[in-house]
Amino acid sequence: MAHRSLDRLDKKILHLIAEDARIPFLEVARACNVSGAAIHQRIQKLTNLGILKGSQFVIDPEKIGYETCAFVGLNLKNPENFDDVVDALKRIPEVVECHYTTGAYDLFLKIYAFNNHHLLDIIHDKLQPLGLSRSDSTISYNAVIDRPLPIIDMPIEDCVTDTVEE
Repeated sequence: MAHRSLDRLDKKILHLIAEDARIPFLEVARACNVSGAAIHQRIQKLTNLGILKGSQFVIDPEKIGYETCAFVGLNLKNPENFDDVVDALKRIPEVVECHYTTGAYDLFLKIYAFNNHHLLDIIHDKLQPLGLSRSDSTISYNAVIDRPLPIIDMPIEDCVTDTVEE
């Protein structure tokens, strides 16, 4: 995976939109002391580079009835079926994250369920048929830190200077 360096303007834009994804481009432009067109071009550049992956509204799972959040480690009976298992996991709406990991598990999931009984149904009826040798679940009581990744300040000489015309 290639590391993308950012200049000061990129960092300031990312900082502003990470705090409020609905901030108008003109407000970002004023805060950055550049034109609205320059902000639009930078956002497009950051999107094309894959640094920005879009924007979305964040739904509070608990407010819509998902009271149980669990992390589930999976071990596969047949690791050669890895891609098929991942494809099947994509079709389970309660699975909101799936990570390839090192360590004790082949895959590590984040799942939301209405309650513990629903979580049991997901594990028993949807995950076990995928060919698991073992699963290990941990229920989260509450996320005490839940934030976007900060834009870390780097010395400007470490930043790429290929800027979009402003």
